Amino acid sequence: MLATAVGLIVANLYYAQPLVGPISKQLHMSSESAGMIVTLTQIGYGIGLLFIVPLADLMENRTLVIRVLIIALLALLVCTFTETPVWFLSAAWLIGLGSVAVQILVPYSAHLAPPHMRGQVVGNVMSGLMIGIMFARPVASFIASIGSWRWTFGLSAMVMVAVMLLLRKTMPVRQPVTKITYFKLISSLPSLVRRYPLLRRRALYQACLFGSFSLFWTVSPLLLASPLFGLSQVGIALFALAGVAGAVAAPVSGRVADRGLGKPFSYVAMIIAICSYLITWLDQSGSWLSLAAMVTAAIMLDFSVTLNLVIGQRAIYGLSDEFRSRLNGIYMATFFTGGAIGSAVGVWAYAHGGWQVASYIGLGMPALALLFLFSDRTDT
Repeated sequence: MLATAVGLIVANLYYAQPLVGPISKQLHMSSESAGMIVTLTQIGYGIGLLFIVPLADLMENRTLVIRVLIIALLALLVCTFTETPVWFLSAAWLIGLGSVAVQILVPYSAHLAPPHMRGQVVGNVMSGLMIGIMFARPVASFIASIGSWRWTFGLSAMVMVAVMLLLRKTMPVRQPVTKITYFKLISSLPSLVRRYPLLRRRALYQACLFGSFSLFWTVSPLLLASPLFGLSQVGIALFALAGVAGAVAAPVSGRVADRGLGKPFSYVAMIIAICSYLITWLDQSGSWLSLAAMVTAAIMLDFSVTLNLVIGQRAIYGLSDEFRSRLNGIYMATFFTGGAIGSAVGVWAYAHGGWQVASYIGLGMPALALLFLFSDRTDT
């Protein structure tokens, strides 16, 4: 149940990515404003991770999740009906803010699991998250191809109502024992960063990988829609479905982490991410072989990012039960900042140097993470 809810909620972050073209055309956005749609959503998500998710260490979790989802619901309705760029961009930011409900639910699932199964349980929930991310783009493209991009946001608003009702009925109440003020709660975040080197390392590794992931999925639809490939919205949607295969890494990585093999498999994840970009260089002619290389790269990159993500979560959830939501918020905010940077840099790189320049940067991010991992002398 939690995996399904997480997947449906997190999809809101990605519906706009393949729809930037039709949205900007209908709302008469400049190219600069259109490029901010995805970035603002991720910025909103990052802010929510830092200032809303830590509340799960203070407030009753079910109530908090419902309240945060109301923000997402209202923002989706604005996107459905607005006719002005300013309102749409503001709502995009609020969609990101409201979607942090998923990062309240993930550590919540860890609280419900016995310690020896924590990685497996978190991995199962994260598989729902990754499937939601991967299905969001093709679903949005498909809906837009048969109707309007507005239908995507309207249907998601209805889904959020159903998710809220489901969670309200099925989520066990969890009231944290922490008794501090919100100000002290937020003020404790920097001290947690200083206290836990493992948190800093894992957040940095995942920021590099997720930056590469976001760059790929921001730039690849532009490449595939270009004259080189000439794919339609439906074709791009089918391409995006390939990434769903990468979600199988989530339950696998949870079991690997439970067995203490997190660090070796982080090496594997980073090497796979690097190789995913190298594969796209084999053929850049726009042929079927070239398209097959892009599909293979998408699967490999998504697998690697998911693998390292769950390994990192399993590691930081073991640091403290009391601070778990705050640690998760810091971890997620850091790597989603990497994602926002990857998206923004990817659009700029593609505009100035095409896929070649964008792929150099995309490859460089996991390579940088690999260098940092080589310098780590711990076992986690």
